[in-house]
Parts: sequence; structure tokens; C-alpha cells
Amino acid sequence: MTRCETIWTAARLATMEGGRLKVIPDAVIAAQNGCITYVGSASEAPELTADRTVDCEGHLVTPGLIDCHTHLVFAGNRAAEHEMRRTGATYEEISRAGGGIRSTVAATRAASEDELVASALPRLDALIAEGATTVEVKSGYGLELETEMRILRAARRLADERPVTIRTTFLGAHALPAEFAGHADDYIDLVTQDMIPAVAAENLADAVDAFCENIGFSPAQTERVFEAAAAHGLPVKLHAEQLSDQKGASLAAVHGALSADHLEYLDDAGVAAMAKAGTVATLLPGAFYFMRETRKPPVAILREAGVPMALATDCNPGTSPLTSLLLAMNMGSVLFGLTVEECLAGVTCNAARALGMGENTGTLTAGKQCDMAIWNVGDPAELVHAMGTNPLHARIWRGR
Repeated sequence: MTRCETIWTAARLATMEGGRLKVIPDAVIAAQNGCITYVGSASEAPELTADRTVDCEGHLVTPGLIDCHTHLVFAGNRAAEHEMRRTGATYEEISRAGGGIRSTVAATRAASEDELVASALPRLDALIAEGATTVEVKSGYGLELETEMRILRAARRLADERPVTIRTTFLGAHALPAEFAGHADDYIDLVTQDMIPAVAAENLADAVDAFCENIGFSPAQTERVFEAAAAHGLPVKLHAEQLSDQKGASLAAVHGALSADHLEYLDDAGVAAMAKAGTVATLLPGAFYFMRETRKPPVAILREAGVPMALATDCNPGTSPLTSLLLAMNMGSVLFGLTVEECLAGVTCNAARALGMGENTGTLTAGKQCDMAIWNVGDPAELVHAMGTNPLHARIWRGR
């Protein structure tokens, strides 16, 4: 007899092990101390007893959803840019006119930590309401040490406010602040010599990211960021090939990056490098849609090369004001041609891998955290097919 805190019975289970969508009817999940102790067919389950038993009544059960790329903590509002985009202004034009990231930087620098937490919570709540159990949060709207650290502290505090796992990423190399105009190398000196050591000393980040782009930072500058991160024991990620081909994905792969994200302009060499390194391709259809882009990530080539593909909201104030992983899955399928299986893997096991958390979450596997979403659907395709609906029945985070 194995004793557990909770047993879920009569589940229609999609474990997502190995990234494969295999549905187990009449399944059982047992949890103790926040971790799964048994998962599988009821007919093969050991004898179990528990303090609480939950009848899933045939509902579909998946791993808890994971949003592996967000900019959730920021201040201000960039809705005014919406009309600019509608009339044809490009990302670069808005940025060079003083809008874009710099507008958010000004508002965020003026906000207190409490204000940043308060403004982020509704966005986090929207993700949680659709079954998210893990959310990554990047900094990058401070572009100077004090505010960057304030953003990261606010992100950490979100996990105190809500039952959710928060992973933080330092994105000091997000844009060039106005005070360093024309002196990008000097700003990278600040990021690598001051910011990363301070962030690492206070254990405020789980990874380091950068924006390698023609309006961001060069590959050489990005590599300096990667080297500083490695010197402080922090894994790296990269915004790569969103607007042009800077060979950022190949650079990220060389440095063992957890993920390279966006990838609309990714070339064959970048795909091969990512496949060799095991770097996850994180696709962000919300930004693609919102910016009315026409060049799609090379999904077929990524698929053929065996590169794991994650999906995320890229929740941010200007180019992807999206707080729905369900809609991100729909967009990933409709806009990028992902299969239902790839969409579900993209917000579960592959998203966990993109955060370096594959050993802890992302699949329903004995020994992993008991993070689950129970849905009022029978067929997994319903999670990808519908738009504007939320079929979540219950969300379980670490067995609760």
C-alpha cells in the first residue's frame, strides 16, 4: 500500500513524455510532497491510499502550461503605438522616433517595486487562469543597474503573491539607452562588468538574454554578454533573427544557449547549429501577428532537423500584448503550421527545456513536480482549435 496526499482518478491523460502526444484513458495520478509518485493506467497502478481523491470524470489532463518567454514586469502603456503600426510605421521607425522599448524604459524607471508588482499581477493572473504553472519573466526595461535589479526583484515577488513558479532572466542588453546613444560598446561594458556581476551576486536571475539585431546589439557585443554570463555561472538565451539574419542563433548554439527565440530569419546553418547544441527554438507567433510580419520561422526545416520547438506569448507592452498561451497555440498552428502535438509540446515539455527545467516539470512523469492542467475537453485538439474560450477545469501546482 502506497500512501499519497492526493490521487486523481478517471483522467484522460496526456503525459507529453518525449514530446509525444499519447493519451492514456482511465488514468491515475498520485502525488506526495508536491511531486508525482505514480502516473499511468488505473489497471496498472499499485495499491494507493490518499488523504484526498479527486474524480477527473474523464477530463483531459495535461502538464501545467509553461510560458517560457515573457516581459511581464513593466510600467506604462504603449497603446498609442497601435495606431502608428496600423498606418504603416515599422518597428524600427517607432523605435527611432523615441517610442518602443525606450518609452517603456522611461515609465519603468519611474515606477517603484511595489508598483511593478501590482501592474504585473493582472497579466500573470491571466496566464494562471489558462493553466500556466511556470512563467519566465525577463528584465530589460531598466537599462541601468538599479532599475534592472528592481524589475528582477519584482518578478521574484510574483511567486510570493501567486502559486506559480517564476523563472527570471536578466535582459540588460535589450536596447541601447538614450544616455549611451552612439556608444553601444560602452553600454555593453556596463552590462558585462557591472550589471551581470551584481545580478549574479544577489541571485536575481536564472539566465541571461540579449537582443541580437540590427536595431539591437551586434554578434560581437552579444558574445561579450554570453562570456560574462558564463563567468558567473548563468546559462544564456537569445532574441535572434527576428528582423534580420545576424547569425545570432548560431552564436547562441556555440555558447550552449538554452533557447534562441523569434527566428523568422533563421538560416539553414543556424538550424544545424541549434540541432547540434540542443538549443530550443522558441517561436513567438503573437509578435509575428501583432507586427504583421510576413516571413515565418522555418518550421519545416526545424522539424526535419529535430530541433525542439517551444511556444510562448512574448507578453510585452508594445509588440505582443498577449497573455494567453491557448491563443499562442492557436496562432502557432494557424500561422506557423505546427501540429497539435507540437503546440502542446511547445507549451509543456519543450518550454520547460527552454528554461533549463526539463528535469523538474513539463511532463507528467513520476518524480517531477505535480504541475497539471485539467480541461473540460476530451480531445487535445480542442485546446489548439478554439479561439477566445477557456476550457480550464482546474489547475494543480505542486500537488495543490
